[in-house]
Amino acid sequence: MKLSNKGFTLVELFLGAMIMAFALTAFLVIFINCIFLNTSNSNLSIATAHAQYALEEIKSTNFTSIISQTWNSATITAKGLASLSSESIAINVTGTAVLDVTVTVSWRDRGIRSRSYALETLMTEP
Repeated sequence: MKLSNKGFTLVELFLGAMIMAFALTAFLVIFINCIFLNTSNSNLSIATAHAQYALEEIKSTNFTSIISQTWNSATITAKGLASLSSESIAINVTGTAVLDVTVTVSWRDRGIRSRSYALETLMTEP
């Protein structure tokens, strides 16, 4: 009777386990980065919606009172929208006959990275 040596050695098993651990670690890093990017993109979408909402509110106000409007995260919350972390909305209006209106939304991603998004438009008196 002949014994068969069909199997893996301990070195081959260890090498296979190391390759699998390396691949799983790489997939885990990619997965975590995708979660962070998803959160960041979600915050950017929310900031865009807030800037568009502010511009729509500006459009519906009296032309002469556009310059004196102020917005902050409390204004956003009062309008029924959820504010981002450390969110602030700055409205900059320049010009007299033709107003150059810039709405800038600033916030913090994951509490460490400052981000901002700006929308700009021109407005004239109807």
